[in-house]
Amino acid sequence: MQLTLWTYEGPPHVGAMRVAASLSNVHYVLHAPQGDTYADLLFTMIERQDRRPPVTYTTFQARDLGGDTANLVIRAVTEAYDRFQPDVMLVGESCTAELIQDQPGSLAAGMNLPIPVVPLELPAYTKKENWGAAETLYKLVRALLAPQVPAPGTKREPRPADRKPRANLLGPTTLGFRNRDDVIEIGRLLADLGIEVNTVVPAGASADDIRRMPEADFNIDLYPEAGRTTALWLEKAFGMPFTKTVPMGHGATCDFVREVAALAGVDPAPVLVRREGDRDVAASRAHWYTRSVDANYLTGKRVYVFGDATHALAAARIATEEMGFTLAGLGTYSREFAREIRAAAAHYGVEPLIADDYLEVEKAIAAAAPELVLGTQMERHIAKRLGIACAVISAPMHVQDVPARYSPVYGFEGANVLFDTWVHPLVMGLEEHLLHMFRDDFEFRDDRPASHLGVAPPAPAAAPPEPVVEAPVAESAADVSWAPDAERELRKIPFFVRGKARRNTERFARDRGLAAITVDTLYDAKAHFGR
Repeated sequence: MQLTLWTYEGPPHVGAMRVAASLSNVHYVLHAPQGDTYADLLFTMIERQDRRPPVTYTTFQARDLGGDTANLVIRAVTEAYDRFQPDVMLVGESCTAELIQDQPGSLAAGMNLPIPVVPLELPAYTKKENWGAAETLYKLVRALLAPQVPAPGTKREPRPADRKPRANLLGPTTLGFRNRDDVIEIGRLLADLGIEVNTVVPAGASADDIRRMPEADFNIDLYPEAGRTTALWLEKAFGMPFTKTVPMGHGATCDFVREVAALAGVDPAPVLVRREGDRDVAASRAHWYTRSVDANYLTGKRVYVFGDATHALAAARIATEEMGFTLAGLGTYSREFAREIRAAAAHYGVEPLIADDYLEVEKAIAAAAPELVLGTQMERHIAKRLGIACAVISAPMHVQDVPARYSPVYGFEGANVLFDTWVHPLVMGLEEHLLHMFRDDFEFRDDRPASHLGVAPPAPAAAPPEPVVEAPVAESAADVSWAPDAERELRKIPFFVRGKARRNTERFARDRGLAAITVDTLYDAKAHFGR
């Protein structure tokens, strides 16, 4: 087994915790040692919840391993039921507990509690967090809806003519990237289309809400990593179709609106455009912001995309078709969606990367030498080390990626948010270099008032004398050579100032009689011209 400092996904029981923490009055009993309770911090710190997740641990210790650990499960289940009185109970085991093979789910199922008990078998050493979330949601929905499943071959009743179309939203969970705000944004879109949201599962759903799922006409699979397995089962068991388009980006949101409108039998046109005075305009500003004069300089920027499959695939489309970027690479840690990523990479003409090793991801990004990375918090660290701009588009995420403000990434407003989020790292990077280039301009000096106050610029200060160099001075760039490591370091500098950096470094080397430029020379030159 490979040991690593970072992981993109936790074990599958963390995925089960995400589903449990998303539901209403559902409790999860987890057979685990005390060390596996670290997952609580994910919810209280990253999600900023004011409560701990609805999870009871057996917290067995080393001394318990010589005895009957199964009794710990029975006691924990009994105490959890008596204390919390849940409507449904999930029972499973952590990666550590899996080794002792107590089968806590089967034990709890045989206790004849007066509520549904859903046993979870989540293989910790072959599967990971997103799979665990998908499997838990599927097992829960199937267990609660089993009595309602019609006989094979039963045709679904058509929607009554006097009732609005209804849809279920599948997949949003705690610790999902901007899931909370995405649900609000998509709910607004559906309302504009005249479609009712029947229920959102699992986010905020109760057992009764899940039992009402067949009352909807179709399902909207917002996050396939968590919702696709359940959507497929509902389609097979109840004849409920589901959406295939993820509404992230202006183009995908338009496709989503058309797909949903077709399933609901409504007109999508009023949602796709809005009326401003005497003209129709796009529903999202991002659609025309990217075509503005100010954004023209972004055209052709090389971008590397890595994240969960849902957000990575959507980001690749937005980057190439809406922002005018050039895709330098595409990858995911979601191995269950490797086929989709490979197909998209082939479409864009780039090499796909299917990996959950951040060192492998860092190597690929460094080789691609992009100007912007769209990734997870892992790629944020990688990009920082490589000196590349970065924007986070996917879990795993840091607390800073859970803003207090309304900040979806789905829908038309989400397209606006993405435009701002992706452009700002590039804009600020450009501004930083512009400030550096124009450092001698009086307007950029901290000790001078703003130019709009009408203050005349001061006389230029006399430049300090250059130090006398006794060594022979090279007369041309041809007299100066670059060491291989210095060339590699130079390539990390953004292309729009790389030529200036090369010329300044060569001038610095010639002035000091240096025949070869090393990494130290490059940084000495940077410090010199940055004074």
